[in-house]
Amino acid sequence: MLNFAVIGCGAIGSRHARQAAAFGRLKAVCDVVEERSARIGERYGACHYTRIEDLLDAEQDLNVVAICTPNGLHAAHTILALEAGFHVLCEKPMALSSNDCRQMIGAAEKAGKTLFVVKQNRFNPPVVAVKKMLDEGRLGRVYSVQVNCCWNREGAYYRDSWHGTRELDGGILYTQFSHFVDLLYWLIGDVREAVGFSDNFSHQGCVDFEDTVVSSLRFDSSALASLHFTINSHRKNMEGSLVIVGEKGTVKIGGQYLNTLEYLSIEGEERVDLPAGNPANSYGDYQGSMSNHDKMYGHVVDVLTNGAPNLFGGSEGLKTVEIIEKIYQAAK
Repeated sequence: MLNFAVIGCGAIGSRHARQAAAFGRLKAVCDVVEERSARIGERYGACHYTRIEDLLDAEQDLNVVAICTPNGLHAAHTILALEAGFHVLCEKPMALSSNDCRQMIGAAEKAGKTLFVVKQNRFNPPVVAVKKMLDEGRLGRVYSVQVNCCWNREGAYYRDSWHGTRELDGGILYTQFSHFVDLLYWLIGDVREAVGFSDNFSHQGCVDFEDTVVSSLRFDSSALASLHFTINSHRKNMEGSLVIVGEKGTVKIGGQYLNTLEYLSIEGEERVDLPAGNPANSYGDYQGSMSNHDKMYGHVVDVLTNGAPNLFGGSEGLKTVEIIEKIYQAAK
């Protein structure tokens, strides 16, 4: 049974703590706010700390450290844990620059440890089904892709928080929509070029960056994509969808967080039976992506105890960040 530690005890850290306790032993937790780390530590019988260095020094029997701190701290905290001799499961986004991602990959290789990056939307049943269609060539050549993400994040989300800061948040493509960017790479491939525009229409004083991004991409395969990301949907999340148009078929994954197969038209196929998926991550006033952290932890255990291939390594996290950088650079 693997021994886990969780660094960062906010909303996402508490989810990691629950899965760590379910798939192994949660030995330690850490947060700069002692009340948060103490609460989770007491809940699971884990030691609690306020400094990551103290945890890494004291907890020598750990196997995996989960990094759930603000985006801008992922690289530094991941490298500390790797250099201390532990495997790392890093929350999305892997980091806020491709250079930081490469340093994380290098640290894992130097330490001889495994680096995992959370990519829970890859487990959504409609996404799994469409990935299989593409891998089997059932859609033929992909001509174009459309991603439409109309979510809501109001001022209260950013108040008294690291969210919205350039240094620790990075932008909506990192915090809200990196999973959608990841799926573009996973399903379609590398991006050759990007054009784009961004603006902050209604979050002045709340965020240091944009609240809307519109972009067009050309992939190495020559497929085209149009992307619309916004956190200005009125009052609540409206949609998180992905449409793929191919020579042999067209599909749409929709719902608020890529949770339903809304449209299917493929030569010789009339329907696809899908297993029930998990609900969305709920954060009180808003929802995030589908709650698939149980599957991420199952994968970590499978890799480290059974020798399964790591499908969520640092190179996968790097690809997402590289595409985000291309879009932001184009939007300048």
